[in-house]
Amino acid sequence: MTRLQLLFVSVLASVLTACASLPPQSNRPQTFALQNTESTRLGTLFAPEERSHPGDGAFHLLADPTDAIVARIVLTETAERSLDLQYYIWHSDLTGRELGAAVLKAADRGVRVRVLIDDLGTNADDQVLLTLSSHPNVKIRLFNPVANRHFKSLGAALEFSRVDRRMHNKAIIADNQAAILGGRNIGDEYFGASKVVTFGDLDVLVHGPVVRKVSAAFDEFWNSESSYSIEQLMGHPADPTALAAYREKLDEYLKSEQDAPYIVQARQRLAKVLESGNTDFSWGDVTLLYDDPSKITRDPGNLQGHLMTRFAALKLKPTHEMLIVSPYFVPGKEGVEWIRDLTGHGVRVTVLTNSLAATDVAAVNAGYQHYRKDLVAAGVRLYELKPLVTSSDKAPRKSFGSSRASLHAKTYVFDRQSIFIGSMNLDPRSSKLNTEIGVLCDSPALAGQVLDDVEPKLDVIAWRVEQRTDANGTTRIVWIDTAEDGTVTEYDSEPDVSFMRRASVWFLGLLPIESEL
Repeated sequence: MTRLQLLFVSVLASVLTACASLPPQSNRPQTFALQNTESTRLGTLFAPEERSHPGDGAFHLLADPTDAIVARIVLTETAERSLDLQYYIWHSDLTGRELGAAVLKAADRGVRVRVLIDDLGTNADDQVLLTLSSHPNVKIRLFNPVANRHFKSLGAALEFSRVDRRMHNKAIIADNQAAILGGRNIGDEYFGASKVVTFGDLDVLVHGPVVRKVSAAFDEFWNSESSYSIEQLMGHPADPTALAAYREKLDEYLKSEQDAPYIVQARQRLAKVLESGNTDFSWGDVTLLYDDPSKITRDPGNLQGHLMTRFAALKLKPTHEMLIVSPYFVPGKEGVEWIRDLTGHGVRVTVLTNSLAATDVAAVNAGYQHYRKDLVAAGVRLYELKPLVTSSDKAPRKSFGSSRASLHAKTYVFDRQSIFIGSMNLDPRSSKLNTEIGVLCDSPALAGQVLDDVEPKLDVIAWRVEQRTDANGTTRIVWIDTAEDGTVTEYDSEPDVSFMRRASVWFLGLLPIESEL
């Protein structure tokens, strides 16, 4: 690069940095969850059981991907007064548009809609967001947005230290009476509609007093200094004719997909849910855990307001068994020591994470591989998910022609007594950089349901990672593959992965990037 080119790049970067700054927040209105919603359909539906379980929460697992999108549609179509949606990713694909259309219809009925999305995670079209927000009952805000809306990628690079901190939360709340939390973003791959990949994931539908706490957490993020309305960022309102034009295109798209196999099944499932009119819930104590939205403004080493700090304060320590399901698993030295202490006291620890062949973020595997041998040596039953959908797969990985499976659920089961379900991975990014949310449910029924679904099929859906000692005393890692017919094969290197992919992960493992993973 010549001196002239270097000068041009430097001047351009300076100009872009100087010209792009976030708008002031001084005149931005604050809004809060609507109260006194007991008379809504959801409030009336849940009231009798809630009176029978005072102070407790109700939980219903959403393991099946189709059920997960149907549950969101049902809440959206049932809401009478308010809908609050908070997501890291919201794709403009089939399921994303189906839910978006349902939300618009709710707004047409007079429901107040607040949508808070992560700017970089969703990376949505600003004009579309502006158009949707022009509906009188819809407000859209972006969390920790890039200041430069015209050169967003370059702007993100120039503001890396700030925009590296993301809102990874996932929640939908209807009428302050029911909420869904868990690992799923909004997009086809999370709901079994993608032909490319199916994410094995888990959500929980909750009602009871905990929902008011979920709403309060949403309000904290919605009203935080890091949340900006799309109108603030764009500097002008939408074209008055834009919403009608968008509706026309949306309706045309959804009509073209109405006979797709996925939509047919989802419609049948929706009809069945609406016809039955009831859902089985487990009951128990529930604790909402989430990161303070100001976490992203503080030094990563400052543990104030962290979900993990609040989790540690509960002093929850299993005595018999623990299941860790984390798609992105980089436990660090402290995490390994914590697990080693558990196994040293006789606790049976099982970990399910993505294999290198299954993961959608290879860089995370570069961090995880540093701890694999120590985990196995500590007595952990370590499993890495296989990338292929098999005939033994049940609901959590059901797909419509997907060629690849990947793990995305984040759930932790303690002694068949309690279970955490949320957005938090066990990695440095979740614990120190991003914000997360989840619920700890004291429910043997829920904990047992997850364990009984996952553990019996682990050897078929995942490779068991073990350690072998050679004749000369050296140890090595092996991968045990158990086929559906019971055939067992042992591999000396990570299965179903090319040399180039292994080499790239090895190289990434040499870089000082663990704090970003």
